[in-house]
Amino acid sequence: MSTDQSAAEAAAAAAKSAAVAFQEFVTEDFTLFAVGLVVTITRTFARVKQVGFKGLQGDDYLVWLAMFIYAAETALAYSVGAVAMGLANNGMTDEQRRELDPNSAEYHTRVTGCKIQLSGWSTYSALLWTLKASLLVFYIRLTSGLGRKYLRRIYIGFALLAATYLSATLNLFLGCRPFYRYWQINPDPGDGCQPAVSTRIVWVYASLNIVSDLYLLSIPIPMLWNTTLALPKKLGLIVLFSGGIFIIVCALIRAVLIVTDPIGGAQTAGSWAVRETFVAVITTNLPMVFPLISGWLKPIFSSLARSMRSGSYEKSTDGKFRRSIATFGGGIANGQNRQGRAPRTANPLTGLTFTESEERMISSGQVKLQDLQAGSPPQGAAPQNNSDDNSDGIRKDVEIAVTSLPTDEERQSPGSFAFATGPMRKSPSTRLPK
Repeated sequence: MSTDQSAAEAAAAAAKSAAVAFQEFVTEDFTLFAVGLVVTITRTFARVKQVGFKGLQGDDYLVWLAMFIYAAETALAYSVGAVAMGLANNGMTDEQRRELDPNSAEYHTRVTGCKIQLSGWSTYSALLWTLKASLLVFYIRLTSGLGRKYLRRIYIGFALLAATYLSATLNLFLGCRPFYRYWQINPDPGDGCQPAVSTRIVWVYASLNIVSDLYLLSIPIPMLWNTTLALPKKLGLIVLFSGGIFIIVCALIRAVLIVTDPIGGAQTAGSWAVRETFVAVITTNLPMVFPLISGWLKPIFSSLARSMRSGSYEKSTDGKFRRSIATFGGGIANGQNRQGRAPRTANPLTGLTFTESEERMISSGQVKLQDLQAGSPPQGAAPQNNSDDNSDGIRKDVEIAVTSLPTDEERQSPGSFAFATGPMRKSPSTRLPK
């Protein structure tokens, strides 16, 4: 009796743990879809803002076709746990297959689970290959005017996508004959006819997915590497267009987890399919979303940078830290300019800085302007006799910074690929003492 009770308690604990895990997956499943939808909407907003509705291209419509497929895949992944309870025709011994009544609820649940798995593989491939096609259409715009070399590679990419998608689809629908063996319970249909964990399906899909992603990466990365952009900006753009690497990593993780877990493979397949396609949605839309987001954030970061510069503190000659005040001509409070050069006058006033609107009285107490004596004369002039060697003086320096205005080529519209045009070079300023 105690053995039966222990077995019942273990089964109840396992069921409770499975319910908690499924609830966590449901939250993750729909959260990822919501984020992907927001990113796609943001991409469309950025494109409409840039070119208008009439200027939208094929890739802008393909991403929305992909989102409808993504919605179907998300629903199917939810159904794996909610409808099929994570069951399919895998993870059973021969004895369990013989004892399972074809009229039982579990039998029908497993058959339904197999059909959901087949539908999941179909939507998985349709979604990924639609996103790949969207990237190729975008590459046509990206390489416009660069010659037929890149255009030829893009057309080869379309042919490769068609061939790999056809191969994956034929592998799925012709790999198990007759077709009904995909949901056969007894006798064991074999690994090739277990859609949740089939080694053949998993590795064929993974290999074709990786091959096509690597080819897509080979189009923009060499083009960006050969540009004359500064190295940091060049590397940033290469990372931006290298989202396919993350998709490859997810595909490999998904394949390994499914193959090594024959019992929980059905639920694992649904979970990692959603994660992988989510990464694909984000990385496909990122090159179009990035200029818009950077345009929104640039004023914020610029304001923070100005605040940090205006609030800087520097150590004075007496060892105390004092807040520096930037002058009109670029000088700072310690008598040196920003480049660290020596002051322009032979007798500077240390510890003080004058702007155009500031008059500083230099005295231990309050002094009237007419009581102040002039500072030291310039070299070559006759020295003036001062009654008091320690008398106070006042000096006002005004500098004018003359800089050149940016040319028309340097002006970038917020919606364009401003981050791909290279850093804007500023002409050296010419300072004229007044």
